[in-house]
Parts: sequence; C-alpha cells; structure tokens
Amino acid sequence: MIFGQRLAELRKARGFTQQEFADEVGISRRMVAYYEGQSQHPPTTHLPVMARVLKLTTDELLGITTIKQRAKPTDTKMQRRLQQIEKLEVPERRQILQLIDTFIEHGQLRRKTHNKQAAK
Repeated sequence: MIFGQRLAELRKARGFTQQEFADEVGISRRMVAYYEGQSQHPPTTHLPVMARVLKLTTDELLGITTIKQRAKPTDTKMQRRLQQIEKLEVPERRQILQLIDTFIEHGQLRRKTHNKQAAK
C-alpha cells in the first residue's frame, strides 16, 4: 500500500475529516488531499506531527512496523471536543459542565423510569 492510501485509511479510522486532520497537523486541507491522493512519498517535515495526531509512531504510520493494538476511545470526536473545552476560560467551562450534567441527570432519570415500568 502506498503512503497516501495508508494515511487516508488511518485518518478515517481515527474519525478525522481531511479538514480536522489538517487543522490538527497545521497544514491545509488541500495538502492532506494531495498527500492522500497523489503522493507516494511521505511529507518528512510533517510526518512526526501526523503520527502524533493519529496516536501512532512514525514507523507505524509509514508501515514499517505493524500498528500495536491500543485501547481506542469510544468516540474520538468527543475526545477532541473535550480537549477544546479544556482550553476555554473557567466560566465557559463551568457553563458547559452544568449543561452536560443536566443531560446526564435527565438520561439517568429516564432510564430509572423506564426500568421501573419494565419491572411491573
């Protein structure tokens, strides 16, 4: 498999769009499309960052070594959003956490109600 195909598969497997991946690496979406589509050679200046974003070693990204099985987060988009929330100011984070707590409590209450009705 050529580098571009491998990069595209790994990016998709990690749940990144080309734009999201480009933003994380610090390059344009057009460059990502080029690397995935027409390039048989890896971009050596961006390779370490690409590997870090994909949570791989550079050897794994290049296909030199096999990818070690790691515990995969259940939702990579959620993980990225949580990382973005951590960068916000304290009052904004507090508001987001209150909103999340409200949804969690609502879901738990709904499950309890559903379980009680199912038990009858």
